Amino acid sequence: MSRNPDRQTTFHFKQFDVLNCKSAMKVSTDGVLLGAWADLKGKKHILDIGTGTGVIALMVAQRNHDAIIAAIEIDRIAADEAQYNVDNSPWSDRIEIINGDFLDFYSGDKFDLIISNPPFFNNGIKAPDHSRATARHCDTLDYSDILSRAGDILTDSGSIALVAPYDRLCDILHNASSNGLYATRITTVSGKPCKAPNRVLISLTVRPTSPISDSLIIRDENDSYTQEYIELTKDFYLKF
Repeated sequence: MSRNPDRQTTFHFKQFDVLNCKSAMKVSTDGVLLGAWADLKGKKHILDIGTGTGVIALMVAQRNHDAIIAAIEIDRIAADEAQYNVDNSPWSDRIEIINGDFLDFYSGDKFDLIISNPPFFNNGIKAPDHSRATARHCDTLDYSDILSRAGDILTDSGSIALVAPYDRLCDILHNASSNGLYATRITTVSGKPCKAPNRVLISLTVRPTSPISDSLIIRDENDSYTQEYIELTKDFYLKF
């Protein structure tokens, strides 16, 4: 029986499908944005933290044919669903699903890229379903956990790609600086031209640099998707 019966059972992309009837968090715009936006050039060993259904890992595998991806997920049922999605994709030989806690995760290898759409609701009423609450709240994993461990698991030229609420940007940049990480690109995301940004895409690296700042608007005044959003996601969404 589905744990979230009102959701779309299977999300169809152009080159793969994502079953998301059991994982606590469904396929979301946040995850798709991050998977399409992250810079994958030269990234061969990639860690996806909090993979959920596995959608970001699958997008990365589609975009980078050389990438070997480790995708870690703390919730067993979500990890099982991610494994199903990977097994039924064209890239099952390049994606490893790991059921475990990132805080306990150890790999003898270093990663060229850490990518994550982590939980970000650190206030407010939690979802009644424990798995959904874990996926949505920062009690078990926060940006600070990822940033504090980055130096130990990133290569010398490694980077991190995150999606976050816009109001967490300053905190994340401050935490990154405290851990010897520097922003290379910051993209603010708004739903419409008249709306303030509500999300931000952040790329960080271990080498000091001057960040590129830009913005993305998802829909125009007529509620149609903007050309920039279409260009970013057209390799994945069937509607484009």
